[in-house]
Amino acid sequence: MTIIVTGATGQLGRLVIDNLIARGVDPAEIRAAGRSAERLALLASRGVQTVVIDFEDPATLVPAFAGADALLLVSGSEVGKRMPQHTNAIDAAVAAGVGRIVYTSAPHADTTELPIAPEHKATEALLAASGIPVTILRNNWYTDNYVEPLVQARETGTVVASVGDGRIASATRNDYADAAAVVLTTPGHEGKIYELGGDVAWSFDDLAVAFSEIIGSKVVYTPIEPEEYARILRGAGLDEGTAGFVVALDQSIRNGALAEVTGDLSGLIGRPTTSLVDGLRAAIA
Repeated sequence: MTIIVTGATGQLGRLVIDNLIARGVDPAEIRAAGRSAERLALLASRGVQTVVIDFEDPATLVPAFAGADALLLVSGSEVGKRMPQHTNAIDAAVAAGVGRIVYTSAPHADTTELPIAPEHKATEALLAASGIPVTILRNNWYTDNYVEPLVQARETGTVVASVGDGRIASATRNDYADAAAVVLTTPGHEGKIYELGGDVAWSFDDLAVAFSEIIGSKVVYTPIEPEEYARILRGAGLDEGTAGFVVALDQSIRNGALAEVTGDLSGLIGRPTTSLVDGLRAAIA
């Protein structure tokens, strides 16, 4: 059996490999694919196969994917470039005869208002048309995303956002990585779409309480209107497009786009998802 993990030197891909090994997969059956030979060398030292690929260079992909029973296609990190990159990866998987593909997508990618969703929706459509058995892992937010706000709150005593009373059913990267490892190593997942997220949907008041517990001093949530938040972001040096993107994400959260608790994630990994406080503690450790 050969399992390929793309983005293997990234934060999620690396954790998937850790979880595959923890679940008993022989490192020699894992093929770590990424752009940096130097960073891949760390995985090679653990007995993992490694291969240098570039989603923008199709010639690197077919030989890298050859002989794979399963391919984890970790979605690209460059918003706006994902479609050509994902198209190249899927075409290469077809050409290489990959047995099945597992793809990391966004919550309700086909219906949500999240501004990150269109590229994921289009990728899911490409996968459906590929003829390869596919499993879609629609990952909710990462708890780990809130490390920088935690650091800022240590200095300011406040969390500022325009999400209103919106809630987020986040989980840690490691929780999602564990789920990917389960799907890659167990049968019965072909054709399924999993809406993955944490067991608890927390509010930003809850986030402030979690920050307070970790920091050891009181942190409060300061809700602001989208227009004010956009002005703050521009004043901090963000360009108009990036500021607008961040504010649009907050509005999606305000409208409930990340609040759903499905139980799919804890069901796959066979344990409760990591709590908000514990996840933040692990992320800053």
